[in-house]
Amino acid sequence: MEQLEQITHTIALSMGAAWASGINLYATILMFGLMGNSGTIVLPETLQILQDPLVIWASALMFVVEFFADKIPGVDSGWDSLHTFIRIPAGAALAAAAVGAVNPAVVVAAALVGGTLTTATHIGKSGSRLLINTSPEPVSNWGASLGEDLAVFGGLWVALTHPVVFLLGLFIFILLLIWLLPKLWYLLKRIFSSICRCFRRPKNAPVPEPPPEPLSAVQVQPVQVQQIEKAEIIIPQDKDCTHG
Repeated sequence: MEQLEQITHTIALSMGAAWASGINLYATILMFGLMGNSGTIVLPETLQILQDPLVIWASALMFVVEFFADKIPGVDSGWDSLHTFIRIPAGAALAAAAVGAVNPAVVVAAALVGGTLTTATHIGKSGSRLLINTSPEPVSNWGASLGEDLAVFGGLWVALTHPVVFLLGLFIFILLLIWLLPKLWYLLKRIFSSICRCFRRPKNAPVPEPPPEPLSAVQVQPVQVQQIEKAEIIIPQDKDCTHG
């Protein structure tokens, strides 16, 4: 029973790190570092580097930068695009390190599954924020960003303290993500198609013909003269009159 609990805790820690990294990588590292440094949890030896003060301060600084960048419409999507190359490999690395020093095959499997989960979560976040940015008011953007930050801290706390509950919630989240991603893709395609149509003319659009040039008086006069010359003048002849 104790071994089963240990396996459940390890899976929840590994997948929790991957899931949260796809939303906010710096909040994930900061949470692990603070909880490990304070003794609230005992991190695996392969993750104890996160509780170093230098790592904590660096992650705290980047978390503050992302906190403000993520609240500005347009800037948040640029930030997400840039972090496509940061969150996914970092999430895979955290997921692999969370299983500890075990069989290398388990580490590779954790990296593959964790990297896939991080990718799916990152795409879900980035796509939903692009749709939210189509709204002119910034309140929905702020609300979504704050909700994501709270979800990361709350989700990681549940993963560390109630791993079974977290794994059940993660399973439901994955099902929702499978249902949501195709719809996000369809909506984003429609938005980009509408934008492209605004900047280009349809291929089958008729080309307007130039207006005819007005005829000048010099060009009209010879035509009239020619018509007069060609006209036949018919003179009626008088009938013969007979005198009695």
